Amino acid sequence: MALPFSAEDGTIYRFGDFELDTRMHELRRAGERRHVEPQVFDVLNYLFAYRDRLVTKVELLDKVWGHRYVAPTTLNSRIKHARQAVGDDGGAQRVIRTVHGLGFRVVAEVEERPSTATQPPISETPDQRIQFCTAPDGVRIAFAPIGTGPVLLKPADWVTHIESDVDSPVWRHWVREFSRDHTLIRIDRRGSGLSDRAVKDLSFEAWVSDLETVVDTLGLERFPLFGICQGCAVAVAYAARHPERVTKLVLYAGFAQGRLARATTQSEIEEATTVLRGIQLGWARDDKPPFQLFFAEGFIPEGTLEQVRWFADSQRATTSADLAARMLSISARIDVTELATRVRAPTLVLHPKGDVITNFEEGRKLAALIPGARFVPLESRNHILLEDEPAWPRFVDEMNRFLADDTQPARISRQSADTTLNAAASSSPTRAARRARGRSR
Repeated sequence: MALPFSAEDGTIYRFGDFELDTRMHELRRAGERRHVEPQVFDVLNYLFAYRDRLVTKVELLDKVWGHRYVAPTTLNSRIKHARQAVGDDGGAQRVIRTVHGLGFRVVAEVEERPSTATQPPISETPDQRIQFCTAPDGVRIAFAPIGTGPVLLKPADWVTHIESDVDSPVWRHWVREFSRDHTLIRIDRRGSGLSDRAVKDLSFEAWVSDLETVVDTLGLERFPLFGICQGCAVAVAYAARHPERVTKLVLYAGFAQGRLARATTQSEIEEATTVLRGIQLGWARDDKPPFQLFFAEGFIPEGTLEQVRWFADSQRATTSADLAARMLSISARIDVTELATRVRAPTLVLHPKGDVITNFEEGRKLAALIPGARFVPLESRNHILLEDEPAWPRFVDEMNRFLADDTQPARISRQSADTTLNAAASSSPTRAARRARGRSR
């Protein structure tokens, strides 16, 4: 935990049969871990750290949420859930007392001691193998197989960094979980991450072509695709054009039409273009202006301040303001509604109900377009599911069960894995020409 009030070596607060372990980021009762949302844990942590005095509402909002705007109802909700987590309630207030109009104070008897637990490893994922291939126009695309077992191919989506995402507080549980029983292959989009950033062709067709290049480089024949957000449209386009290769399709928090493609009013157009202007003006600033944190928080509104700040910083480190704006502009104009109707692979579509980055209705529409697709609503406000929320195990279970009965799982052959960059590059134009001829028929 990286909040400014946390002890560097970790602290355990013991009260009754409860323990609040700041190093392990756990609340335990009689030795058993209890589920606590990240922001609720941060509220508890701060209140217990300053239990010798009153903590005002303004102070709590500033220290837990930083510069983000938080409605009073949000703070009240977190206090309510904090009380429930420690066996308290608003009537008795045996642990957390409300001082009307001012703030809150811990009134339980608390024993404080250092944490003797061993810090768990940041990442339990196996080592990934970062590789490159060359697209027909000469752009180098970075990709990384990680784990063992059948292939699970994830198309590139909104700015990623295959090297740093493995150990990030936002993405590491995704990488760890889906490389456990699969060879998860992640791709950095051209213009971001470890892929070339000096690119002329930044288009949706180029995104799909780059996925085709990675597939051809690895010599994959049949495999499942796992799309997230903008990557869902890329996965749909690839599945529609290559039905003989895609065995299963998993689409999470995706859409068939981007914001501008589906806009029908002037206000909807202005809303989409306002975000583009904000990125161009505030993306590269080092002082973390409100726009950066506001934009990052939309992806993880239930995240901790540490997670939101990491996500804001990682986006800026992954690509430039100009490229980010260009990518978002392309995404806003995506329209795969016709291609979605041509998908023949068994498809699972999952979408958080409270997602503000990609509205829940867009996920429902996408599922309705794909013949036979199964739709699973998830109880979350986060666009990127966090490990400690109830929707995460539901999502993992649904996805694993869907993929488990894949009758012909693809694996990366030894010959393909050992293919050199030069060999991949020299074969790319031929493959690209073959794909172009196939699409023109």
